[in-house]
Amino acid sequence: MQTRQDTDDYRRIFLQDVPLIDVRAPIEFQQGAFPTAINLPLMNDNERQAVGTCYKQHGQQAAIALGHRLVNGSLREQRTQAWIAECARQPQGYIYCFRGGLRSQLVQQWLREAGVDYPRVSGGYKALRTFLLETLESCAALPMVIVGGNTGSGKTLLINELMAGIDLEGVARHRGSSFGRTLVEQHTQIDFENHLAVRMLKKQHAGCRHWVLEDESRIIGSNNLPLALFNGMQQAPLVVIDDPFEVRLARLQAEYIEQMRLAFEHAYGEQEGWQKYAEYLHHGLFAIRRRLGLERFQQLTQWLDQALRLQRTQGNSDAHQQWLVPLLQHYYDPMYRYQLEKKTQRMIFRGNYAEVREFLMTYSQNSGE
Repeated sequence: MQTRQDTDDYRRIFLQDVPLIDVRAPIEFQQGAFPTAINLPLMNDNERQAVGTCYKQHGQQAAIALGHRLVNGSLREQRTQAWIAECARQPQGYIYCFRGGLRSQLVQQWLREAGVDYPRVSGGYKALRTFLLETLESCAALPMVIVGGNTGSGKTLLINELMAGIDLEGVARHRGSSFGRTLVEQHTQIDFENHLAVRMLKKQHAGCRHWVLEDESRIIGSNNLPLALFNGMQQAPLVVIDDPFEVRLARLQAEYIEQMRLAFEHAYGEQEGWQKYAEYLHHGLFAIRRRLGLERFQQLTQWLDQALRLQRTQGNSDAHQQWLVPLLQHYYDPMYRYQLEKKTQRMIFRGNYAEVREFLMTYSQNSGE
Protein backbone atom coordinates (compact mmCIF):
# COMPACT_ATOMS: atom_id res chain seq x y z
CA MET A 1 0.00 0.00 0.00
CA GLN A 2 1.30 3.46 -0.93
CA THR A 3 2.15 5.64 2.06
CA ARG A 4 0.02 8.79 2.31
CA GLN A 5 2.02 11.95 2.94
CA ASP A 6 1.51 14.52 5.70
CA THR A 7 -0.65 17.35 4.39
CA ASP A 8 -0.95 21.12 4.47
CA ASP A 9 -3.91 21.13 2.05
CA TYR A 10 -6.28 22.64 4.62
CA ARG A 11 -8.79 23.64 1.98
CA ARG A 12 -9.30 20.04 0.82
CA ILE A 13 -9.62 18.83 4.42
CA PHE A 14 -12.61 21.09 5.03
CA LEU A 15 -14.22 20.90 1.59
CA GLN A 16 -14.18 17.10 1.63
CA ASP A 17 -15.00 16.61 5.34
CA VAL A 18 -11.79 14.64 5.82
CA PRO A 19 -11.83 12.75 9.17
CA LEU A 20 -9.39 14.09 11.77
CA ILE A 21 -7.92 12.54 14.91
CA ASP A 22 -7.20 15.28 17.46
CA VAL A 23 -4.54 14.08 19.93
CA ARG A 24 -4.60 17.23 22.09
CA ALA A 25 -5.85 17.04 25.67
CA PRO A 26 -9.65 16.99 26.25
CA ILE A 27 -9.66 20.57 27.63
CA GLU A 28 -8.06 21.86 24.41
CA PHE A 29 -10.57 19.95 22.28
CA GLN A 30 -13.53 21.30 24.30
CA GLN A 31 -12.36 24.88 23.81
CA GLY A 32 -12.37 24.47 20.04
CA ALA A 33 -12.01 21.82 17.36
CA PHE A 34 -13.30 21.04 13.86
CA PRO A 35 -16.56 19.51 12.59
CA THR A 36 -14.99 16.18 11.49
CA ALA A 37 -12.56 15.79 14.42
CA ILE A 38 -12.65 13.12 17.11
CA ASN A 39 -10.62 13.53 20.33
CA LEU A 40 -8.28 10.65 21.16
CA PRO A 41 -5.69 12.41 23.34
CA LEU A 42 -2.08 11.44 23.82
CA MET A 43 -2.31 12.86 27.35
CA ASN A 44 -5.26 13.63 29.59
CA ASP A 45 -5.64 17.09 31.13
CA ASN A 46 -3.65 16.32 34.29
CA GLU A 47 -0.80 14.66 32.37
CA ARG A 48 -0.63 17.61 29.96
CA GLN A 49 -0.55 20.08 32.86
CA ALA A 50 2.30 18.19 34.54
CA VAL A 51 4.32 18.10 31.31
CA GLY A 52 3.65 21.81 30.70
CA THR A 53 4.88 22.72 34.19
CA CYS A 54 7.96 20.57 33.69
CA TYR A 55 8.66 22.28 30.34
CA LYS A 56 8.56 25.74 31.94
CA GLN A 57 10.79 24.73 34.85
CA HIS A 58 13.26 22.28 33.27
CA GLY A 59 13.02 22.62 29.48
CA GLN A 60 11.92 20.50 26.54
CA GLN A 61 13.99 17.37 27.07
CA ALA A 62 12.84 16.95 30.67
CA ALA A 63 9.21 17.52 29.59
CA ILE A 64 9.47 14.87 26.84
CA ALA A 65 11.02 12.41 29.29
CA LEU A 66 8.19 13.04 31.79
CA GLY A 67 5.61 12.55 29.04
CA HIS A 68 7.09 9.15 28.21
CA ARG A 69 7.04 8.15 31.88
CA LEU A 70 3.41 9.24 32.33
CA VAL A 71 2.12 7.53 29.17
CA ASN A 72 3.80 4.17 29.35
CA GLY A 73 3.11 0.44 29.62
CA SER A 74 -0.56 -0.55 29.57
CA LEU A 75 -1.71 3.09 29.30
CA ARG A 76 0.37 3.61 26.16
CA GLU A 77 -0.92 0.31 24.75
CA GLN A 78 -4.55 1.22 25.50
CA ARG A 79 -4.27 4.61 23.77
CA THR A 80 -2.38 3.16 20.82
CA GLN A 81 -5.13 0.55 20.31
CA ALA A 82 -7.75 3.33 20.26
CA TRP A 83 -5.76 5.19 17.56
CA ILE A 84 -5.29 2.00 15.54
CA ALA A 85 -9.04 1.28 15.66
CA GLU A 86 -9.88 4.83 14.52
CA CYS A 87 -7.27 4.69 11.73
CA ALA A 88 -8.93 1.50 10.49
CA ARG A 89 -12.38 3.15 10.63
CA GLN A 90 -11.12 6.29 8.86
CA PRO A 91 -8.34 5.21 6.47
CA GLN A 92 -8.39 8.60 4.67
CA GLY A 93 -7.99 10.70 7.80
CA TYR A 94 -5.15 12.64 9.44
CA ILE A 95 -3.74 13.17 12.94
CA TYR A 96 -3.13 16.60 14.41
CA CYS A 97 -1.97 18.18 17.67
CA PHE A 98 -1.67 21.88 18.47
CA ARG A 99 1.16 22.85 16.10
CA GLY A 100 1.71 19.56 14.28
CA GLY A 101 4.76 19.01 16.44
CA LEU A 102 5.83 16.66 19.20
CA ARG A 103 2.52 15.06 20.17
CA SER A 104 1.29 14.13 16.69
CA GLN A 105 4.80 13.02 15.66
CA LEU A 106 5.00 10.78 18.70
CA VAL A 107 1.58 9.25 17.98
CA GLN A 108 2.70 8.69 14.36
CA GLN A 109 5.85 6.96 15.63
CA TRP A 110 3.96 4.66 18.00
CA LEU A 111 1.50 3.79 15.24
CA ARG A 112 4.37 2.95 12.86
CA GLU A 113 5.88 0.69 15.51
CA ALA A 114 2.49 -1.05 15.61
CA GLY A 115 2.51 -1.41 11.80
CA VAL A 116 0.18 1.49 10.95
CA ASP A 117 1.40 4.33 8.71
CA TYR A 118 -0.95 7.30 9.20
CA PRO A 119 -0.26 10.92 8.11
CA ARG A 120 -0.63 14.10 10.12
CA VAL A 121 -1.68 17.66 9.41
CA SER A 122 1.37 19.90 9.02
CA GLY A 123 1.02 22.87 11.34
CA GLY A 124 -1.71 21.10 13.33
CA TYR A 125 -4.73 22.78 14.94
CA LYS A 126 -3.13 26.23 14.78
CA ALA A 127 -2.68 26.12 10.99
CA LEU A 128 -6.20 24.74 10.41
CA ARG A 129 -7.72 27.39 12.66
CA THR A 130 -5.73 30.18 10.96
CA PHE A 131 -6.96 28.95 7.57
CA LEU A 132 -10.59 29.12 8.76
CA LEU A 133 -10.17 32.60 10.28
CA GLU A 134 -8.70 33.80 6.96
CA THR A 135 -11.64 32.14 5.17
CA LEU A 136 -14.09 34.09 7.36
CA GLU A 137 -12.27 37.35 6.58
CA SER A 138 -12.29 36.76 2.81
CA CYS A 139 -15.93 35.56 2.82
CA ALA A 140 -16.99 38.62 4.83
CA ALA A 141 -15.57 40.80 2.04
CA LEU A 142 -18.04 39.37 -0.53
CA PRO A 143 -21.22 41.34 -1.36
CA MET A 144 -24.26 40.45 0.76
CA VAL A 145 -27.95 41.20 1.02
CA ILE A 146 -29.82 41.13 4.33
CA VAL A 147 -33.33 39.73 4.88
CA GLY A 148 -35.40 41.58 7.48
CA GLY A 149 -38.99 41.38 8.64
CA ASN A 150 -41.12 41.12 11.76
CA THR A 151 -41.00 38.06 14.01
CA GLY A 152 -42.68 35.15 12.21
CA SER A 153 -41.96 36.45 8.70
CA GLY A 154 -40.19 33.22 7.71
CA LYS A 155 -36.76 34.84 7.30
CA THR A 156 -34.83 31.71 8.27
CA LEU A 157 -37.09 29.57 6.08
CA LEU A 158 -36.30 31.78 3.09
CA ILE A 159 -32.55 31.87 3.79
CA ASN A 160 -32.49 28.06 3.71
CA GLU A 161 -34.25 28.00 0.33
CA LEU A 162 -31.52 30.02 -1.37
CA MET A 163 -28.20 28.80 -2.72
CA ALA A 164 -26.44 31.90 -1.38
CA GLY A 165 -28.25 31.73 1.98
CA ILE A 166 -26.24 31.21 5.17
CA ASP A 167 -28.44 30.30 8.13
CA LEU A 168 -26.47 32.01 10.93
CA GLU A 169 -29.02 30.94 13.56
CA GLY A 170 -28.77 27.34 12.35
CA VAL A 171 -24.97 27.39 12.70
CA ALA A 172 -25.33 29.04 16.13
CA ARG A 173 -28.01 26.52 17.20
CA HIS A 174 -30.12 29.40 18.49
CA ARG A 175 -32.97 31.38 16.94
CA GLY A 176 -31.84 34.72 18.24
CA SER A 177 -34.80 35.74 20.44
CA SER A 178 -35.62 35.15 24.12
CA PHE A 179 -37.43 32.00 22.90
CA GLY A 180 -34.50 31.16 20.64
CA ARG A 181 -32.77 28.27 22.36
CA THR A 182 -33.02 24.84 20.76
CA LEU A 183 -32.66 21.38 22.28
CA VAL A 184 -29.05 21.19 21.10
CA GLU A 185 -26.38 22.93 23.18
CA GLN A 186 -24.70 25.89 21.49
CA HIS A 187 -21.15 25.59 20.19
CA THR A 188 -18.24 27.29 21.94
CA GLN A 189 -17.34 30.55 20.21
CA ILE A 190 -14.38 28.93 18.42
CA ASP A 191 -16.47 25.98 17.23
CA PHE A 192 -19.19 28.35 16.00
CA GLU A 193 -16.62 30.28 13.95
CA ASN A 194 -15.12 27.05 12.61
CA HIS A 195 -18.51 25.64 11.55
CA LEU A 196 -19.47 28.97 9.95
CA ALA A 197 -16.18 29.18 8.04
CA VAL A 198 -16.57 25.62 6.70
CA ARG A 199 -20.18 26.36 5.64
CA MET A 200 -19.10 29.51 3.78
CA LEU A 201 -16.07 27.81 2.22
CA LYS A 202 -18.27 25.05 0.78
CA LYS A 203 -20.84 27.54 -0.55
CA GLN A 204 -18.11 29.63 -2.13
CA HIS A 205 -16.56 26.52 -3.68
CA ALA A 206 -20.01 25.64 -5.12
CA GLY A 207 -20.14 29.01 -6.87
CA CYS A 208 -21.57 31.55 -4.41
CA ARG A 209 -20.26 35.05 -5.08
CA HIS A 210 -22.47 36.85 -2.57
CA TRP A 211 -24.40 36.01 0.62
CA VAL A 212 -28.01 36.24 1.71
CA LEU A 213 -28.12 36.62 5.51
CA GLU A 214 -30.78 37.26 8.10
CA ASP A 215 -30.90 40.63 9.86
CA GLU A 216 -29.19 39.61 13.11
CA SER A 217 -27.78 41.38 16.12
CA ARG A 218 -24.07 40.78 16.85
CA ILE A 219 -24.86 38.10 19.45
CA ILE A 220 -26.94 35.00 18.67
CA GLY A 221 -27.58 33.31 22.01
CA SER A 222 -24.03 32.95 23.39
CA ASN A 223 -22.23 33.12 20.02
CA ASN A 224 -20.81 36.35 18.57
CA LEU A 225 -20.81 36.95 14.83
CA PRO A 226 -17.29 37.57 13.47
CA LEU A 227 -16.76 41.34 13.51
CA ALA A 228 -15.84 41.63 9.81
CA LEU A 229 -19.03 39.80 8.83
CA PHE A 230 -21.23 41.79 11.21
CA ASN A 231 -19.76 45.10 10.01
CA GLY A 232 -20.45 44.07 6.41
CA MET A 233 -24.04 43.23 7.33
CA GLN A 234 -24.56 46.73 8.76
CA GLN A 235 -23.72 48.30 5.38
CA ALA A 236 -25.45 45.76 3.10
CA PRO A 237 -28.69 46.32 1.13
CA LEU A 238 -31.84 45.17 2.94
CA VAL A 239 -34.95 43.36 1.72
CA VAL A 240 -37.96 43.18 4.04
CA ILE A 241 -40.64 40.47 4.25
CA ASP A 242 -44.06 42.00 5.00
CA ASP A 243 -46.42 39.08 5.66
CA PRO A 244 -49.94 39.48 7.10
CA PHE A 245 -50.16 39.26 10.90
CA GLU A 246 -52.27 36.05 10.74
CA VAL A 247 -49.65 34.31 8.56
CA ARG A 248 -46.86 35.25 10.98
CA LEU A 249 -48.91 34.16 13.99
CA ALA A 250 -49.58 30.76 12.40
CA ARG A 251 -45.85 30.30 11.69
CA LEU A 252 -44.90 31.15 15.27
CA GLN A 253 -47.56 28.86 16.70
CA ALA A 254 -46.31 26.01 14.52
CA GLU A 255 -42.60 26.60 15.20
CA TYR A 256 -42.42 27.68 18.84
CA ILE A 257 -45.48 25.91 20.25
CA GLU A 258 -46.31 22.73 18.34
CA GLN A 259 -42.88 21.79 16.96
CA MET A 260 -41.06 22.58 20.21
CA ARG A 261 -43.50 20.46 22.24
CA LEU A 262 -42.91 17.52 19.89
CA ALA A 263 -39.16 18.07 20.00
CA PHE A 264 -39.05 18.12 23.82
CA GLU A 265 -41.28 15.05 24.13
CA HIS A 266 -39.25 13.19 21.51
CA ALA A 267 -36.02 14.01 23.38
CA TYR A 268 -37.20 13.42 26.97
CA GLY A 269 -40.35 11.32 26.78
CA GLU A 270 -43.90 12.58 27.22
CA GLN A 271 -43.92 13.45 30.93
CA GLU A 272 -40.48 15.06 31.34
CA GLY A 273 -40.63 16.49 27.80
CA TRP A 274 -43.86 18.31 28.57
CA GLN A 275 -42.39 19.77 31.76
CA LYS A 276 -39.26 20.99 29.94
CA TYR A 277 -41.37 22.44 27.12
CA ALA A 278 -43.48 24.41 29.62
CA GLU A 279 -40.28 25.62 31.35
CA TYR A 280 -38.87 26.69 27.97
CA LEU A 281 -41.91 28.91 27.24
CA HIS A 282 -41.89 30.37 30.77
CA HIS A 283 -38.17 31.07 30.53
CA GLY A 284 -38.69 32.91 27.21
CA LEU A 285 -41.20 35.28 28.80
CA PHE A 286 -39.19 35.66 32.00
CA ALA A 287 -36.11 36.74 30.03
CA ILE A 288 -37.92 39.86 28.74
CA ARG A 289 -39.97 40.63 31.87
CA ARG A 290 -38.28 44.00 32.51
CA ARG A 291 -38.92 45.19 28.97
CA LEU A 292 -42.52 43.99 29.12
CA GLY A 293 -43.18 45.67 32.46
CA LEU A 294 -44.23 43.67 35.52
CA GLU A 295 -47.98 44.01 35.00
CA ARG A 296 -47.93 42.86 31.36
CA PHE A 297 -45.45 40.07 32.19
CA GLN A 298 -47.78 38.72 34.90
CA GLN A 299 -50.81 38.89 32.60
CA LEU A 300 -49.01 37.09 29.75
CA THR A 301 -47.70 34.45 32.18
CA GLN A 302 -51.26 33.85 33.40
CA TRP A 303 -52.49 33.40 29.81
CA LEU A 304 -49.52 31.13 29.06
CA ASP A 305 -50.44 28.91 32.04
CA GLN A 306 -54.07 28.69 30.86
CA ALA A 307 -52.95 27.84 27.32
CA LEU A 308 -50.63 25.11 28.60
CA ARG A 309 -53.45 23.57 30.66
CA LEU A 310 -55.76 23.53 27.63
CA GLN A 311 -53.04 22.18 25.37
CA ARG A 312 -52.25 19.42 27.88
CA THR A 313 -55.86 18.36 28.40
CA GLN A 314 -57.34 18.95 24.94
CA GLY A 315 -54.30 18.64 22.63
CA ASN A 316 -55.06 22.01 21.03
CA SER A 317 -52.53 24.85 20.97
CA ASP A 318 -54.82 27.68 19.80
CA ALA A 319 -55.18 29.17 23.30
CA HIS A 320 -51.51 30.20 23.08
CA GLN A 321 -52.60 32.94 20.70
CA GLN A 322 -54.02 34.79 23.72
CA TRP A 323 -50.50 35.63 24.90
CA LEU A 324 -48.70 35.41 21.54
CA VAL A 325 -50.87 38.13 19.92
CA PRO A 326 -50.21 40.84 22.55
CA LEU A 327 -46.55 39.79 22.77
CA LEU A 328 -46.20 40.51 19.05
CA GLN A 329 -48.36 43.63 19.01
CA HIS A 330 -46.93 45.32 22.09
CA TYR A 331 -43.35 44.05 22.22
CA TYR A 332 -41.78 42.42 19.14
CA ASP A 333 -43.47 44.44 16.36
CA PRO A 334 -42.87 47.93 17.86
CA MET A 335 -39.25 46.97 18.63
CA TYR A 336 -38.67 45.80 15.07
CA ARG A 337 -40.37 48.86 13.54
CA TYR A 338 -38.06 51.07 15.60
CA GLN A 339 -34.97 49.14 14.42
CA LEU A 340 -36.16 49.16 10.80
CA GLU A 341 -36.62 52.94 10.76
CA LYS A 342 -32.87 53.28 11.25
CA LYS A 343 -32.21 51.12 8.17
CA THR A 344 -34.70 52.54 5.64
CA GLN A 345 -31.95 54.03 3.47
CA ARG A 346 -30.54 50.54 2.86
CA MET A 347 -33.90 49.00 1.88
CA ILE A 348 -34.00 47.91 -1.77
CA PHE A 349 -37.18 45.79 -1.78
CA ARG A 350 -40.23 45.10 0.36
CA GLY A 351 -42.99 42.53 -0.22
CA ASN A 352 -44.61 39.35 1.09
CA TYR A 353 -42.65 36.10 1.48
CA ALA A 354 -43.25 34.93 -2.11
CA GLU A 355 -42.39 38.34 -3.59
CA VAL A 356 -39.17 38.66 -1.59
CA ARG A 357 -38.21 35.11 -2.54
CA GLU A 358 -38.77 35.90 -6.22
CA PHE A 359 -36.76 39.11 -5.91
CA LEU A 360 -33.83 37.30 -4.27
CA MET A 361 -33.85 34.51 -6.87
CA THR A 362 -33.52 37.18 -9.58
CA TYR A 363 -30.92 39.00 -7.49
CA SER A 364 -28.90 35.77 -7.38
CA GLN A 365 -29.05 35.38 -11.17
CA ASN A 366 -28.03 38.99 -11.67
CA SER A 367 -25.10 38.39 -9.34
CA GLY A 368 -23.74 35.77 -11.70
CA GLU A 369 -24.90 32.64 -9.90
